Amino acid sequence: MQLSPKAAYRNFCALEKNIPLFLNDWWMDAVCGDSWDVALVQNGDEVIGALPYLKARRFGFRLLNMPKLTSFLGPVFKYPEGQKYVSKLSYEMEIMEKLIEQIPSFDLFRQSFHYSIANWLPFYWKGYEQTTRYTYLLDLDNLNHVFVELKSSVRGKIRKAEGIVTVQHSRPLEDFYNVFCMTFERQKIKPPIDLVYLKKIDDALSKRNQRKIFYAVDKDGKVHSALYLIWDNHSSYVHMVGENPQLRNSGAGILLIWKAIEYTRNEIKLTTFDFLGSMIESVEPVRLSFGAKQVPYFQIKKVNSRIMKLFFSLSN
Repeated sequence: MQLSPKAAYRNFCALEKNIPLFLNDWWMDAVCGDSWDVALVQNGDEVIGALPYLKARRFGFRLLNMPKLTSFLGPVFKYPEGQKYVSKLSYEMEIMEKLIEQIPSFDLFRQSFHYSIANWLPFYWKGYEQTTRYTYLLDLDNLNHVFVELKSSVRGKIRKAEGIVTVQHSRPLEDFYNVFCMTFERQKIKPPIDLVYLKKIDDALSKRNQRKIFYAVDKDGKVHSALYLIWDNHSSYVHMVGENPQLRNSGAGILLIWKAIEYTRNEIKLTTFDFLGSMIESVEPVRLSFGAKQVPYFQIKKVNSRIMKLFFSLSN
């Protein structure tokens, strides 16, 4: 009996341990519920390429968009051993072409590909567009070197915060959500998720021991800042952060980033720390102040709806 694409992809995810976190079937379950599917290329019963996607409808439009709190999707490949560059490129091209053929009809397709995907030509040939975006990666091979390379202002904020707050981990998830929402309330923006949605994600990550929450708490029990760290077998990721806007001067947010860096290297033994970069101008200097390297990734988009094309042309 032949498995459905989703069932075959679940088996693939169970066997392949180096799939980036957001591309795993259990992550898609947590953030999409039943509203996701996957394009699949197989060699016999072996999955060699896949492209998971969220299916949604809004105002009658068919959307294949990014799920909330999901930084990247895109294709994932199983490579034969010992491939030379030219063979690898041809292999990716062939698989991408087959994946694109399986993408269902849509009005809007938009995905951010993992930064390891350096080739998007088959999508270009089919009329998709690309925007280059950036994340920021920190190499933690030598943690002492990382600390020395921090900007002096960052080291100063870390020392200042250590005299004001302590770092805790065992607090109710509601405490994180409350601080997380403060960041949006300060900007008069509605938080992107509610507590129920966060609990689904947290349950999936906690079950697999792939998250740690850091709280900076003062002597009066006030939470100055909170950071939600997640990871896979390759990298840790600054997934969510929150700050009490009235207590920002303590430097607690900077301290938590450093504590998350230490935890990544010393406790979970990973050497790549991903800030999950932001394109916001005020955020970029913080990444660089930690010595992080700017790394490009692709956002791929195609609009088939004439109405949506008009909307995007007017909004640019």
